[in-house]
Amino acid sequence: MNPDPEVTASPVAALIADLAMLRPPGDAVNMYAGDGPPGNRTRRRNLALALEAALEQPPDLVLIGEAPGYNGARRTGVPFTSERLLLEGRWPLGRFDAERGLTLARDDARISAEPTATIVCRELEALGLAAVGWNAYPLHPHRPGVERSNRPPRASEIALGLPWLARICALFAGVPVVALGRIAAAALTTLGVPHVRLRHPAQGGARQFAAGLRAGEWRSQRNRVSACAGGLRPSTTPDSDPLPQKSST
Repeated sequence: MNPDPEVTASPVAALIADLAMLRPPGDAVNMYAGDGPPGNRTRRRNLALALEAALEQPPDLVLIGEAPGYNGARRTGVPFTSERLLLEGRWPLGRFDAERGLTLARDDARISAEPTATIVCRELEALGLAAVGWNAYPLHPHRPGVERSNRPPRASEIALGLPWLARICALFAGVPVVALGRIAAAALTTLGVPHVRLRHPAQGGARQFAAGLRAGEWRSQRNRVSACAGGLRPSTTPDSDPLPQKSST
């Protein structure tokens, strides 16, 4: 990332610069890595634009998933998005501004669609809500040798993602937090962040997710990161403890 002090002084730029240096295991992809393919630069830029936009106009909620999916943030760089949604001119988290210039990484000729992103976009639009998204594990975990696949993040990978999750929650302090699924909720609990857990939209959970979002229990939550989270520091060394769950966005 750009070492210019005026750029790295931004909390968002500093977060992405640290993320770009994170070394994944052999069965995961860091789609923001500074030494990766040209599309990584686009993904870093997209993520920076998305986070900065949310800071300029505070969202209604922070959505936390489990891990990026290979058809979602793995390709766009932004949680809860897909290339199809971007091409349709929709801001999948409740707001779209064409002038911000989110672009496709163009890794190949394929245009991705991602079920979770589509469901989340639809329900937020229906309620007129704006959200910012993140994942408990910010990199894309896949089955060994098959990058176009998803696998559950390991316990050690979730632990590796905690410092970035804490930084996102700190950036959006005071905004209600919604966890999609058990693992996202567990990560937030570890950090001491108040949240409401909703059913993950994947694997038949779309109706329950929509009902939970519409019920509005999350509106009473106020995000704060506990003192223990302040002591977390990014680590660049992955481990290999398995943790059964699904990948998400």
